[in-house]
Amino acid sequence: MNKFFTLLALVFLLSKASLAQTQTIASFASFGYEEDEAIYGMSGAYSFYFKIPPQNQIVGSKLVLRFEPSQALIKENSFINVIINDKPVYSSRLSKDSIQTLVLNLKKEDLSPGRFLKIQVKTLLTITDDICKDLDNPAMWLKVKNDSYLVLVKDPKGGVDNVNISNCFDTKRAIVYPADPSLNDLKAVAWAYARLKKATNKPIFVFEQGKVPDSVKNYIMVGNMGSLPEDKKSLIKDVSPQSGEGLLYLSKSMSAVIDTITEKVNQRGKLVDVKRVSSETVANEILFVTGGDEEGYLKAVTTLGNVNILNSSFGNYLIINHAENTFIKTIDENRSKITLKQVGGASDFLSGIGSLKNAYTFKNSDFSFTPKEVEIRFIGNYSGLNPGDRGYFNIYLNGLLISSEKLDASGKLNTSVTINRYQHHKYNRLESEFRFFPANGQCKNSFINFFGEVDVEKSYLESKNPFISSALSFYQYPEAFNLGTTKIVVSKSIAKYTAGALGEIVYELNNNINPNNFPEFAYSEGFPDGDLKKNNIIALLAKDDPMLGKFASAPIHFDQKFTLYNADNRSTPVYSVAQSDSVSSGLAQIFYGTSNNATLVLVATGPDAHKSDAFLNVSKSITEQLSTLSSNVCVTDVNSNKYLFNINKSSDNLEYTETKSQLTQFWDKYNLYILLGILLLILLSFLYVRSRVQRSQELYND
Repeated sequence: MNKFFTLLALVFLLSKASLAQTQTIASFASFGYEEDEAIYGMSGAYSFYFKIPPQNQIVGSKLVLRFEPSQALIKENSFINVIINDKPVYSSRLSKDSIQTLVLNLKKEDLSPGRFLKIQVKTLLTITDDICKDLDNPAMWLKVKNDSYLVLVKDPKGGVDNVNISNCFDTKRAIVYPADPSLNDLKAVAWAYARLKKATNKPIFVFEQGKVPDSVKNYIMVGNMGSLPEDKKSLIKDVSPQSGEGLLYLSKSMSAVIDTITEKVNQRGKLVDVKRVSSETVANEILFVTGGDEEGYLKAVTTLGNVNILNSSFGNYLIINHAENTFIKTIDENRSKITLKQVGGASDFLSGIGSLKNAYTFKNSDFSFTPKEVEIRFIGNYSGLNPGDRGYFNIYLNGLLISSEKLDASGKLNTSVTINRYQHHKYNRLESEFRFFPANGQCKNSFINFFGEVDVEKSYLESKNPFISSALSFYQYPEAFNLGTTKIVVSKSIAKYTAGALGEIVYELNNNINPNNFPEFAYSEGFPDGDLKKNNIIALLAKDDPMLGKFASAPIHFDQKFTLYNADNRSTPVYSVAQSDSVSSGLAQIFYGTSNNATLVLVATGPDAHKSDAFLNVSKSITEQLSTLSSNVCVTDVNSNKYLFNINKSSDNLEYTETKSQLTQFWDKYNLYILLGILLLILLSFLYVRSRVQRSQELYND
């Protein structure tokens, strides 16, 4: 009997382990929803979008939704509704639990043709028995927790049959390049990186050949056929690119992996990290970006920048005989006027009373140039107001109310507000709000009487004037490089350390509604001086590169030793080039060249082992939502600490130490100690004289 129960227990454990191997738990936070999402008001809604990897199948998968309602709600009179792929799947009253969990089985029809899972949560909340009093009560909210998750069932065949060139970018997180990269290799890494970053919000890793961790099975490998390792080249079968031909080839296979992994397991309604030994079959995917020769290889790299070709490549390989990016910058494509639809807005039909909101996001780089003033115009329709009704249309920018207009009986919305450069940031959140309050005594009968809708195709953002300043700042990056040809220049001696940073730069240059910035790549050695004047320049250089001496208008010059101080406290140096050989750091500076061409220079110092991180960190820092409009120098270290400076001719936070005499440098270094020594000598002298006087008085008295 004991053997029988032991056998049952073993079968149970094996079945549980097998089940764990065929499922993946993906929290909302892992999809980019890093904070709990709050739904406000009596009737509110929030939509979540998830791109389901081709390795998973939707049939058999589950949605586990965790939400926290306001403690003030009357739970039995409050409701939650879940809509998947625009079809209702669940409605229920709230329970009395402080955090509630809902488990829903997913079906084939829940997934869109593009493998997007759209989940919308709608609420109808109640606090009192009088719905009119609930309209503006701040206690009307429900939070969808970011530890809600999807239980995704793995395809029993590994999903490799569902993967092709068009969708393989969604699951890749790494790029592998030759240890001694050419310009075409760097260009390939940059465009592959930009393509991956468009597809995911997760970190992207860049490895040299031979340094890829064993755990990385899914990546992009770049290099012409001659530079590929033999064991990887043998994976390219049934096709061989000829001279002048480029090739995108997706190699797919399955392999058994035994590893100790940490995964999140649902225990009593909470996700807990649990370690276990895993033995499972995983898919190995390598997307080769290569060519029969350098000419063909360059064609494959060019194709990485053409989204239309990539999205329509449904096979496992693509031979490229001709490749070009034929985007032409016309007056319309200069993007001085963009519609709300272009920035991702959707026309939502809103009905009810109280607050009815829509949100939109836009970036300065969506325009061709940094806007000085932006006109925000909303056009739409709403139900005309009856006598005694009160209605308003409000516009919020980055959480601040910037416009409010009364609604009337016409039912036509056409309003605008112009904002200046101090009101909008590099990245902006724009909200439109219909607020409707019916006439006294008619509240309970008016929930279906009012509606409002913004026409996102007619509503627009228009840049009235370009922001022109005497000096460039990071606030104007990357749109300062939108007009004209951009050339990326790299020091050959440190080229291998710039791959990740180049990916960040190419991504930012094309992180807008109409990406068409295809920079040219070149080495700094032998770069024509004339090209420094007639092109926009982005240079990633070694600190001893002679090209640094050609940027006469740069805020900082590397031909002399210098120290940067905090503008508020000059007693503590923030960065010193004299100490940079032992500490890895990245320094970026942006400025106008001799012909008013945009110029960005990045330099990494310190040990070679950390230069890749130094370049990467500083390239990321200059794209963040900076707190100042005038910073033109940025210093970061390998720990991602960031310091911003505004350096000009009158700045007192930059000091060149080599221009001082040795005596002055000695005084600057030891002046505090010298002054303390002098003060101590004065004190000792005073005490000595005082003791002599006292002794003389004692002798006199005796």
